[in-house]
Amino acid sequence: MLLGETGNAACGILLPYALGRIITYVTRSQAPPRTILTTLAGPILLFALLCLGELVCGRISSAIQLRVAPRQRQYVARSLFHHLHRHSHRYLTENFAGSLAHRISETSYGVNQVIFAIVTEFWPIAIILIVSNGLLLAAQGWLGLFTSLWSAAFVFASLQLSRRTLPLAAAASTARSRTIGGIVDSVSNHATVRLFAAQDHEQERLVQAHAGELQTVLRANRAMERVRLLQFAASAILKAGVVAASVWLWSRGQLGVGQFVMAVSLSLLIISEARNISRRFLEFFEALGNVGSGVRAILQPHEIKDPPSALPLRPSQGGIEFRSVSFAYVDGSEVFRNLSVKIPGGQKVGLVGLSGSGKSTFVSLLLRLYDPQSGQICIDGQDLRSLTQDSIHSQIGLIPQDPTLFHRSLRENIRYGRPQATQEELDAATQQARASEFLRDIPGGLDAEVGERGVKLSGGQRQRIAIARVVLKNPPLLVMDEATSSLDSLTERAIQDALDEVMDGKTVIVIAHRLSTIAHLDRILVFDRGAIVEDGSHQELLQNRGAYFRLWSQQIAGRLPEESAASRSRSRASA
Repeated sequence: MLLGETGNAACGILLPYALGRIITYVTRSQAPPRTILTTLAGPILLFALLCLGELVCGRISSAIQLRVAPRQRQYVARSLFHHLHRHSHRYLTENFAGSLAHRISETSYGVNQVIFAIVTEFWPIAIILIVSNGLLLAAQGWLGLFTSLWSAAFVFASLQLSRRTLPLAAAASTARSRTIGGIVDSVSNHATVRLFAAQDHEQERLVQAHAGELQTVLRANRAMERVRLLQFAASAILKAGVVAASVWLWSRGQLGVGQFVMAVSLSLLIISEARNISRRFLEFFEALGNVGSGVRAILQPHEIKDPPSALPLRPSQGGIEFRSVSFAYVDGSEVFRNLSVKIPGGQKVGLVGLSGSGKSTFVSLLLRLYDPQSGQICIDGQDLRSLTQDSIHSQIGLIPQDPTLFHRSLRENIRYGRPQATQEELDAATQQARASEFLRDIPGGLDAEVGERGVKLSGGQRQRIAIARVVLKNPPLLVMDEATSSLDSLTERAIQDALDEVMDGKTVIVIAHRLSTIAHLDRILVFDRGAIVEDGSHQELLQNRGAYFRLWSQQIAGRLPEESAASRSRSRASA
């Protein structure tokens, strides 16, 4: 492309030179017109070849750009997308999904603008200015020197002024991304908006966001317009001055007619191109601001990284061990301090405790969504920080409390657990998850799309699709976070039986608030304020009559036995 643009610019700038030669021959020759045509054959051929060269070189460059530009934009978008998905759970929860998607789009487009501005605009204009000023210096030294100095000063001043708009352009890009993120957030929660009759509130939020964005954009636009005003004023004054100087030099006999035509043409071309490059500077720095905004937002260092020597997880028994683990969130709230617990391979363990006691954080650390500040978390003796994150996640299956699905077909959502699974394996997974019945009733069956985040399905249906997905994945470690909370009692019992089959031979971690769903597990860990206060089987913990006993009594009987006895005594005394 650089070669094509070089040829295109060189041929274009030499056209006034060829035209000047033709006019010189015409004005100086005293021969008859027919004889002049023979003399002009050379200059006319040069002019024609330059026109052809300009056409061919320009089209070659454009043809390459047509092929390169979309591929480059896609490459940048894929690179940003890949980097984005490697960010930590904390980063992704602290940023609008819509804003991040907009930044990827705007950055990939901005990179194209920046690179092609350099290749197809700045580079050709630089050639035009250099060659034009060189020809003017050869034709008339003082005029060429003046336009050369003016060109250099004009371009330098435009560059400096345009650079000052860079922070404003970046701020405008950030404001646009924030507004789009708010729109996506509102649309994603449209059910809540409607049920709370809050359409006017959301509209007002958008009006306020647009007002802030408008102020930012107007500041950037005003700064750019001031730069353009100075540039166009300087160009207009110089344009009139160059023409007047050329006429004056011609009148003094220092410029011939052909040189006059060439000098005026080149001078006007220099002014026009200098003004163009100054305008391109504004667009260039605006695009650069968009790119910089996206880079700062997305291309931040990853919080959780695989070390260069990271190895894949190779589970054998599926044993889990927390060794003196201490962990606090970024805001400073401490969850664990020197937590140690060992779960043998194949054991089924329930996690119970009040909200905020550390159950979800325990699972998040096991999934390596966060890294502890100290201590080790091991699977079969392998420290998670020495393993690749992909290998960890490929060996652990998670059934969350509120599963979200892709806006794709049911088949694609279930096959996400193992894309290469056969149709027979997929059917077996849906059967085991007790999803076959409702799948038969859905128009389109497995090929039906589920809507954004699976909104076309009920909570129980989404839960069964999530279970089928993990059944198909068939990992050696299984984590369930209230996996049956969205199901009715009959379906829950059926799926619980299916989950018992799925759990067979696996290490299982189950978070539950309904203690009846974990009473049959091998072991129960009771969390309280980041510590494991009780550890044992269901029967052992009931016999201890501690925290688990109180939770069980409140759920099963509605009140503690001691409270019930005391209440009966007070009733008899009152009678």
